[in-house]
This record gives sequence, C-alpha cells and structure tokens, in this order.
Amino acid sequence: MKLRRLFRLNRVLGGLTALKRRKLRSPIALLLAALAAFPGCGLKRSDNFRFERNLTPFYTEATEITYPDVATVSYEEVTSTQAPLTLDADSRPEFWDLTLQEAIQRGLGNSPVMRDMGALVLQAPQNVRTMFDPSIDETDPRFGVEAALSAFDASFEAQAFFENNDRALNNVFFGGGTRILKQDLHNYQAQLSKRAANGGEFTLRKIIDYDLNNSPGNDDPNKPWTIQMETEFRQPLLQGAGVDFNRIAGPDGRPGAMNGVLLARINTDISLADFEIAVRNLVNDIENTYWELYYAYRDLDAKIAARDRALETWRSINALHVTDRRGGEAEKEAQAREQYYRLEEEVQNALAGRLTDDTRTNSLRGSGGVHTSERRLRRLMGEPPSDGRLIRPLDEPLMARVVFDWSEILVEGLSRRAELRKQKWQVKRREMELAASRNFLLPRIDAVGRYRWRGLGHRFTNAERQVDTFDNAFQNLTTGNFQEWQLGVEVEMPVGYRQGHAGVRNAELSLKRDRAILEEQEKQVAHELSQAVAEVERAYTTSQTSYNRRMAAMQHLDALQNSYEDADENEKTRLLDLLLDAQRRLADAETSYYRGLLEYNLAVKNVHLQKGSLLDFNEVFLSEGPWPGKAYYDAARREESRRPIPRVLNYIFSSPFPISQGPYDQRIAPADELPLPIRDGEGPTAAPRLPDPQLPDQQLPTGEPLNSEGVMGEAGFVLPVENSYGQTLAR
Repeated sequence: MKLRRLFRLNRVLGGLTALKRRKLRSPIALLLAALAAFPGCGLKRSDNFRFERNLTPFYTEATEITYPDVATVSYEEVTSTQAPLTLDADSRPEFWDLTLQEAIQRGLGNSPVMRDMGALVLQAPQNVRTMFDPSIDETDPRFGVEAALSAFDASFEAQAFFENNDRALNNVFFGGGTRILKQDLHNYQAQLSKRAANGGEFTLRKIIDYDLNNSPGNDDPNKPWTIQMETEFRQPLLQGAGVDFNRIAGPDGRPGAMNGVLLARINTDISLADFEIAVRNLVNDIENTYWELYYAYRDLDAKIAARDRALETWRSINALHVTDRRGGEAEKEAQAREQYYRLEEEVQNALAGRLTDDTRTNSLRGSGGVHTSERRLRRLMGEPPSDGRLIRPLDEPLMARVVFDWSEILVEGLSRRAELRKQKWQVKRREMELAASRNFLLPRIDAVGRYRWRGLGHRFTNAERQVDTFDNAFQNLTTGNFQEWQLGVEVEMPVGYRQGHAGVRNAELSLKRDRAILEEQEKQVAHELSQAVAEVERAYTTSQTSYNRRMAAMQHLDALQNSYEDADENEKTRLLDLLLDAQRRLADAETSYYRGLLEYNLAVKNVHLQKGSLLDFNEVFLSEGPWPGKAYYDAARREESRRPIPRVLNYIFSSPFPISQGPYDQRIAPADELPLPIRDGEGPTAAPRLPDPQLPDQQLPTGEPLNSEGVMGEAGFVLPVENSYGQTLAR
C-alpha cells in the first residue's frame, strides 16, 4: 500500500513539473493536471459497505416464474364443460342430429381463429391465421396501405426560437460597427408542404425574424422585423420522377427498400389469399371429420351386429356344453366365447376410439371411434368438448357417380387455386419492383424553384395609419415592392451506379425465382388434380365391388346359419368354424363397404379442393365488409376525372399502373345451367340409389339384389351419372 501511494505521489509531482516547464501556471490548469494524475485511484474501502456474499435471492426470488399482469377472461362455455363421454356411462346419451351444412356454419361462425387438426394455436400461435389478419396487415403502420399513402399527406411544421446575445467581438466588422454586441433575436417559421403523386414537393412557407441589436449601422428608427412569404417546388425529372415509380417505391424508396401504395395493396391481397386458404382448410377439416364420424357410427353398427351374432352362437354352443351334448365340447365353447369377446373389444374400441395424431389428412382414417371423432369435430366447430349430447351425422354420403371434365377442371384449378393466386400476386410485386429498380439507374436531376415576398418594418403590425414605408413590416410585405425568385437545377449522380445495378440484378433474380416457383406450383396443382380425379374413379369402382362383397357375405352367412341350425350334432361340429369365419367376413365386408363409400365422397371433395372450388361446393362465400358511403363517391369521382395522358408526361400526370384483372368472382355456374354428360349415346341415366344405410340404433338394411332397372345384377351395381360439379348432390 505504501509503495502504491509513493507511486501516485511521483505521478503528481511529475505532472506539475511538466506544467511548470510549459509555463502553464494557471490555478485551473494545475487543478486539471492534478486530477489527470489520478486516473486509477479508487475510493477507500469501508467496512460499513462490505458486501455480504448471500446468493439466496438469486436462487429464489430472482429465478421464480411469474405470471403477467394481464386481465384474463374465463369463458363460461369453457369453465362449464362437462366430463367427456366414456364407456362407463350409465345411460345412453342424447343424440344431436347434425347436417354437414350446419357443422360448417357453426365452425365458421365460432372461428375468429382458424382451427386446425393439430395444436398449432398452442405450439406456434404466431403462425395461426385469424379473421383479424387481413385488417391488421392493411393497417400496418410500416407496410400497410395507409402507411404508404401517408407519405403523400400534407405536412405542417412550425418552430419558434428566442435568443439573447451579449458578446465581445475582436473585429468591429463582425459587430456591425461595435465591439460589444447586444442582441435580442427571435425567429418564427411555419410551413405547409405536400408531396405529389409524381414525386414533386410543394411548400408554402412563412418566416418572421426579429433582430434588435446595438449595431451603429442600423437605421433610425431601428427596423428589427423581417417577414418573408415564399413558395417553393422541387420536381424530380429523372430519378424519383413519375406516378408509377412513386406508387411502387414511394417518395422515399431506395433499392431494396420500397414501400409504395401498390406494393402495400399487394401485401393486403396476399393476406386475403392466406385468409381464404385458412378458411378453406378449416372447411376441409370439418368435412373430413364429419365423414370420419359418420364412418365411426357405421363401423360401430357393423361391429355391434357381428358381436350380437357371435353372442347368439356362443349361447347355443354353451347350452350344448352345459348339458354335455355333442357339439358343445369345451374347445368349441371356448372358441365361440373367444370370438364374442374379441368382437366385444372391437365394439368398445369403435365406440370410444383410440388416440391418434391430429394432423391434417384428406383420406379416411377409420380408426378414431365415435367418441374420439365426435370430440375432434366439436373442436373444429368451436363447441365445448362435451355437453351431455352426442353428435350424430344426419346427412347421407353421396352415392351418385360424378364425372369431371378434365380440360374444364384443369383450367379451373389453374385459375382459381388460392395458392396460385397468392404466388401470382408475388410475381406482380417482383415485376413492379424491377420496373422501379431501373429508375435508380438514372441520375438525380431536380428542378427547383422559389418565389418570395419580403417585408421590413419598425413594428410587426400597426393598426394606426402608416407614416413611413417601413413603419409596419406586415403592410410593407403586402405592397409587393420587394419580390425575389430563384430557379435552378440540382444534379446528383453516383459514379458507377454500383447500388443501382445491384438492385436491378437482385430484382431480376427475384422475379425469375418467383416465376419458377409459380411454374412449379402449377405443375404440382396439375399432378394433385390428376391424382384426385383418378382417386374418384378408383373409389367409385371399389365402392361397387365392396357392395357386391357385402351382399355376398350376407348371403353366405344366412346360408351357413340355416345349414347350422338344420344340421345334426356331427354336422354342427364341422360347420362351426365356417360359421364363425362367415360372421367375421360379414363384419369386415360391411366395414369395407362403408369405408369405400366414404372414400368416394372424400375423393369427390378432394377434386373440389384441388381445383379451388371447395368453398363453393360447401356454399361458403367470402366478402369484405362495407366501406363508408363517401369512399364509393370519391372512387367514382376520381375514376371520372382520369384522362389518358402520354407516358412521356408521366412525371406530371399518368393513368394508374395496371396491376389487377378485376375482382375475383368466387361463385361458379349453377348446376342446373350445366349440361349433363351423355353416356353410351343415350340420355342421362336414372338415379337409382343404394339401400340407405341406417344409423347404429336401427337395424341393418336387408333385401334382395336390385335388378337392372333398379340397381343390382350379376354384373354389379350401376350408379347414375351426374354433372362435373355435383352441386345438386352435395346436400
């Protein structure tokens, strides 16, 4: 410690010696030198401020997880949710018969947030689409339409400064004839500026100066008031000029940083396309889940019927086993009992369902079960998980054949698919960015003009009669005796245009990339549409086959059942295996029949999904909310005022840059206006139907195969032909 103090003292003495050599003997200089000599000195450590090494707060309070101070709302429908339906339910629940149209209507009405099959709202809420997103994007204060238009708003600025100067001057010239200048100085300025659509800027400015000083050169009486009224314009002639450029890049646009009103409007259109895709996906998920629930009921119905048949078989064999008769051997009784419990297990799984991954799929899962599929449908509809009722689909699946005209739906898919429309907006954005980027390869040449009126006076204003010309500054201004003007040209040009060329090249590459993506998207749409159409034909054909299989399995079981009942004890032993196998085959055939039927419905739905008409197919239409009445009036008035102007005058006036082909009409032609396809040179075939499948609480349909006039023959089931849209069969 002593050595450290001696070292510091030597530094102080050395600093003072240096100052003495330089003849800096001022007390202030000596004080500054003394302070500079202690750059590393510190405060003396005091025992009163000794730090206690207690890290307990850092391991407790500092690392606690806290809740934000945000008011939360507990919705009554959420807090009052009932317990889910399970296999242990004491009574049969009340059924809620629901049509697909009602399910979609409820799902859209209860969906400010577009739900999905996964838990995206919990895992990545920032990626969830909502009904507020288009409005949020349009009102974005940085990149929205209003933000882009604000660059052309009129701007008012005002300022006022007051100074009092008291200074000694070494030069009489700078003091106006005095070495001791005393001055009272005020400055007031106000201006109104407006940016035009062609890039020009116009300014109206008023400047008031008050300069009262003791300069001997001033007039007597002193005239400290000066008033200026001036107008100014600045018009770009090359770079930054033109209505098109300013609407694309904005008046403050730079290469790679453009935010004009046209680009902002495209951002809104892209957001609308994203919203339409989210609504379409929600409708698609609701329809998929609706038919999943329908299949779950049919599958449960088939398994219940198979279980009941197995139960009857087990009871008959068990009766023989109890009386120790032939045909009731222990192994036969155990075999029949095993079949019953296996089918009972399948019934339980078909009713309760198994947990599956909640990812989107456009094919039939068939493994959810009634309860699980019903809860999934409730979630997509925005309903509580359970309310004591069990949703039961009321609509029947489509059974008529739907024939799609390939050339027609291909054109429709390439023009109406929302993803393609979104990418086309992106391509249009790149085209406009490229056009605006080429403007930055021009030199900056601005025409500048200014016109000014001046006034000088002893007073700012005076209500009395003016005696001297300069007695009243305001009146002196209005005489117009002092007028000034200025015209000029400003030129600014970077050597080499390195940034401009980089911007153009980047815009060209971005445009090529987005066009390549659009081309690949169109190819993908064509492939998906082709696959969807082929799937319709496959599902339709297999639905016929599965129906024939079901009828054959039913007839086979009936024949075996009759043979088993009429057989003697020895014959029953031989027929038991065949009977149990026939029961399983019929259950599998019934399940396969309904699976094929619903796969056909989903295949028809998927064609509409791939060609962009799913919302029309489900009678869902999107529209913007109404604008204020004056907005329509202003739009009509501006449209009437437009005149075709040569492009050479683009920096003054211009017709708008075309970016859109008009409004997108979501509706398609009604089905009754479309011609029906002709088959085999004949008129449209009649529309026979399959036997109507019944709900689980009713019996299975029975009956003989239909004839050629009805439906069924040895060659199989013939379904009717419908038009390419199938709208009349949708509901």
